[in-house]
Amino acid sequence: MNFASDNTSGAHPAILEGLAAANAGHVHSYGADPITEGVQAKIREIFEAPEARVYLVATGTAANALSCAILTQPWGAIFCHRNAHIEEDECGAPEFYTNGSKLVLVDGPDAKMDPELLARTISHTGRGGIHNVQRGMVSITNSTEAGAVYSPAEVAALTEVARRFHLPVHMDGARFANALVAAGCTPAEMTWKAGVDVLSFGGTKNGCMGVEAVVIFDPKRAWEFELRRKRGGHLFSKHRFLAAQMQAYLTDNLWLKTARHANEMARKLSEGVSKIEGAKLIHPTDANAVFAAFPRGAHKRAHEAGAYYYLWPFDQSLEGPEEELLAARLVCSWATTPEEIDAFLSHLA
Repeated sequence: MNFASDNTSGAHPAILEGLAAANAGHVHSYGADPITEGVQAKIREIFEAPEARVYLVATGTAANALSCAILTQPWGAIFCHRNAHIEEDECGAPEFYTNGSKLVLVDGPDAKMDPELLARTISHTGRGGIHNVQRGMVSITNSTEAGAVYSPAEVAALTEVARRFHLPVHMDGARFANALVAAGCTPAEMTWKAGVDVLSFGGTKNGCMGVEAVVIFDPKRAWEFELRRKRGGHLFSKHRFLAAQMQAYLTDNLWLKTARHANEMARKLSEGVSKIEGAKLIHPTDANAVFAAFPRGAHKRAHEAGAYYYLWPFDQSLEGPEEELLAARLVCSWATTPEEIDAFLSHLA
């Protein structure tokens, strides 16, 4: 009964099989291997973007921070939601890799930026000329840190604001597959057709061992990314082991199947939690995360039975009135089973 994070699950067997197959023989290093070339071609095909450049890194933080670094200057502002992963969970990596860019935070429900607030925030940035941080770029997280999903139209509404101010747009897609299957659209519709310039395309949270792809839709930005990736220490020498994961991930649409399963499990969990007396959902269950509040007594029973998940925020205590509502985050993955959810819910009732 582990709902702490989709990072706590293991790697899908197909990913491990792909790694084992890639281990045979000798191939060129640093991404000059045929597996990497095939992965790059496959991602361009999936995104209907024949001119796109595709690069692999091992972590989502590296993907996001390096992407930001090619989209703004050190004196530029990165406009993002105040609950964005780049704001709350990357230890200043975007600021570090951009050599000093400032994250400027924008509000909106369910960790989704409000277009009007974004426009207002951008318009109020850089008004003092040389004395201010300048307008730099916009970063969108899909699905959001609250488990909500932007539709292509909602993405386009934000990119339209960015374009009004001549700013490029990055999408943090650590859970891009979950967002995509929830929205029922194509990868192209969610990204470049909606105005996204660079995508961090996640694999790790959705069944891979550790690989993310950075998809750069404007090839003019590619060489700078290559240099920054190398200089930042994220160009793997035995690159085939990143590529082998991504190859297996994309084969037979495994990436969509694992995301669809995780979303379905979250929906089942969300429906079950909603039936608990006194419980309420805090955010919509659009993708694979459930944010809900339910009585302290139910939390205590679940923890005593061995359930593992996070109270949200962390500083809530299990000590206190049994009926008081405590909020929690419950995340499902490709490995979550219906039986696991049923067992968890039985301890909440």
